[in-house]
Amino acid sequence: MAETITLKLTNTQETKLYEAFKEHESRAPAYAKWQLKPEGAVITCYESGKTVFQGKDASVYASSFQTAESDEFPQAGSDEVGTGDYFGPVCVAASYIDKDHAALMKKLGVRDSKALNDEQIRRIAPELMKNIPYSLLILDNGKYNTVHETNNMNAIKAKLHNQAYVNLSKKIALPKKIIIDQFTPENLYYRYISGEKNIIRNIHFETKAEDKYPAVGASSIIARYAFLISMDRMSEEWGMEFQKGAGAPADKCAKEFVKKHGFDNLSKVAKIHFKNTENL
Repeated sequence: MAETITLKLTNTQETKLYEAFKEHESRAPAYAKWQLKPEGAVITCYESGKTVFQGKDASVYASSFQTAESDEFPQAGSDEVGTGDYFGPVCVAASYIDKDHAALMKKLGVRDSKALNDEQIRRIAPELMKNIPYSLLILDNGKYNTVHETNNMNAIKAKLHNQAYVNLSKKIALPKKIIIDQFTPENLYYRYISGEKNIIRNIHFETKAEDKYPAVGASSIIARYAFLISMDRMSEEWGMEFQKGAGAPADKCAKEFVKKHGFDNLSKVAKIHFKNTENL
């Protein structure tokens, strides 16, 4: 018996589906990105973000992309910002999302958090922070440089993620589904935090998780917002605009800072172990 299943897939899921059956590609109808006709089904991916599975085997092809709603929520997720930036702190957030929170995110226009620009982050983040349980940690440059003397970047991130979940657990009971946007293998993550007083376990590690899990996406937005606000305060304190990233503009900015405020103050605004410091 033929059936029709409509799902809203992430960009990553759309790509995965297309790559799996692209040899069965057919001419796409109006308003569709592509259409595939593997045996027993017609799969159409629309520009609206919806993917429609039709045919007697529709459920077979759709099943790997379906998650029971009861299993999906509630969920907790975490993400970090600032680890690739020469200037500014490392910010890590962990968030708790239930079905209602997910609906709010959809209403605010959040789908792929990485696709949001700074202006959108500044608008959306305060609304999220008013309405969802979250924990936010900001490791400023001075403390970061001290901690980095005995911890590499991944160890620092692991300890911040773990502490963010510990803090979140004091606000609300952590759900069974906990996700980290993976930056290191699971075994190394737990090795990095083995000396911590409290350790949160049973975590799911997945790359590009902010595309798939609303809790990780929310944490990404909150962490980015905290980073932007921190950069604003630094600019006000030191009387200059700090560049994001770690490329040539950051090099130029570092030279300007040292000329204006001296090398001894650089550790207060930058991650001094980055190669940018060698370019001064």
